[in-house]
Amino acid sequence: MTADELRGDGPTKSSRRTFLSAATVTAAATVAAPVAVAGSAAAAPAHSGGSGPGRPVRPQSPDRELRELLREIDQRRIEAIVRRLAAFGTRHTLSTQDDPERGIGAARDWIHQQMQGYAARSGGRMTVELQSYIQEPASRIPVPTRITNVVATLRGESSPDRIYVVTGHYDSRCTDVMDATSDAPGADDDASGVAVLMELARVMATRRSEATIVFAAVAGEEQGLYGSGYMARQYKAAGADVQGMFSDDIVGSSTADDGTRDRRTVRLFAEGVPTAETPAEGNTRRSVGGENDSPSRQLARFVGDVADNDSTGMEVRVIYRRDRYLRGSDHISFLEQGYPAGRFTEPNEDFAHQHQDVRVVDGKQYGDLPEFCDFEYITRVAKVNGAALWSLAQAPGTPKGAIIVTTNLTNDTELRWTRGTEPDLAGYEIVWRETTAPEWTHVIGVGDVTTATIDLSKDNVFFGVRAVDTTGHRSPVAFPRPGS
Repeated sequence: MTADELRGDGPTKSSRRTFLSAATVTAAATVAAPVAVAGSAAAAPAHSGGSGPGRPVRPQSPDRELRELLREIDQRRIEAIVRRLAAFGTRHTLSTQDDPERGIGAARDWIHQQMQGYAARSGGRMTVELQSYIQEPASRIPVPTRITNVVATLRGESSPDRIYVVTGHYDSRCTDVMDATSDAPGADDDASGVAVLMELARVMATRRSEATIVFAAVAGEEQGLYGSGYMARQYKAAGADVQGMFSDDIVGSSTADDGTRDRRTVRLFAEGVPTAETPAEGNTRRSVGGENDSPSRQLARFVGDVADNDSTGMEVRVIYRRDRYLRGSDHISFLEQGYPAGRFTEPNEDFAHQHQDVRVVDGKQYGDLPEFCDFEYITRVAKVNGAALWSLAQAPGTPKGAIIVTTNLTNDTELRWTRGTEPDLAGYEIVWRETTAPEWTHVIGVGDVTTATIDLSKDNVFFGVRAVDTTGHRSPVAFPRPGS
């Protein structure tokens, strides 16, 4: 990355604040001196429609390594995974765990075996475990039941403690959520999501990642998010730095219940007000705004930035909700622990092929069968996930400790943050947008510093901070809180 790219656009008229020269930026890195940023000559006040300092925000184009990774995602393998999982008959959480051909135990063992095969090609970087516990009787769990997640962990090399997680749930159900014996092939819900994470685990196992990526086939989702809940609590108890999580749930079909098709869109649900927000955090949010700036919303913006392009062939449609109306998936388990998370799902669901007994009524086939999946579509969803996860893992982490300084009342804005520890960290950028804008619109390079002053009022716009490495990879944005 060049000094000009980090510095941003310079002013064309005299001002009480000026950009630092490249030499000053370099010197500031050692003393963490404030960077002062002015508006350009053509800049009008920020409230006049968004003009002001910086340059327009542009998407992050995939580099050659990411393009090669995405090309290796194999539609035939994805289809084979979906069909094999459906062939276990039922994968209900309460179904048999010791039959080698049918039930959730057979599915668990097959997924574990496949993941171990991927790990064997990783040079020791990927490990696979069966993460199990006994769930005592609870909602939809009438007797003590073993819940097992199959977890493959690709350990990062330079930032191994920073973690990104992708899940799909391998349990299934039919019409009666307590029916553990009838056929419940669960092709779309959710063999499709499991196929996404398994294929990504295969492709990424042979590559070197900076941060850690976790691929988890979880159980117990249909009964109440039990497997993912246990996994998220384990991370929280260990103090794990999970900076992003995606649930792929019902990503198998591009056809709606009316027969229309949308093969180029995937929905990404991302909450606004954080599920784990404390009363004090809520008071601050109500005072300064930020209902559209939760960590999960910043994660969703990042996905659109790196995965909505010709390399995936997909449009990422961000939905400003935690999940579908009054419904939920495994990302909620991570939201409850305070981790940024979102849920991928197909654009329009067909409920005749979800949570239904396999049957024919008046000539219409019901049931979640592989014949109703679009395997080309699942492959593109896998590419969206792959672009997001790999870009996250190769970029610096989301800046920590970001604040807007509120010690004095001024018409400019001072921001501070904590410098990251990545060995290839090049510096930081300030992003801003009008309060009515859904996406970041302007970016200002400020260099390898930990504080910057921007010639815009915090009363009128929203600000964020993101990190940049030496090859141009950018982190998700950190939304600053008020501080001193």
